[in-house]
Amino acid sequence: MALSDTPAPGGILFRLPIIGRIARDIEREPDSVFYLIVGILSLLIIGTVQWGLPVLAMAALAAVPVMFVVLILITLG
Repeated sequence: MALSDTPAPGGILFRLPIIGRIARDIEREPDSVFYLIVGILSLLIIGTVQWGLPVLAMAALAAVPVMFVVLILITLG
């Protein structure tokens, strides 16, 4: 194995095109998560300006399963 060869990170999350890059950045430097939050909020604001309130409604509907899992994890301890 050459010095330039680096082992590929495991898991399917790291192999996805956009999400994998973000996940690798967050794994290397935990402060990158704040850039991700700012990016998502920027997309929501731009979408709301462009298409109005349906964007916020769709974002809220997409967050329902995530919050459901969070609540279950909180109750399990």
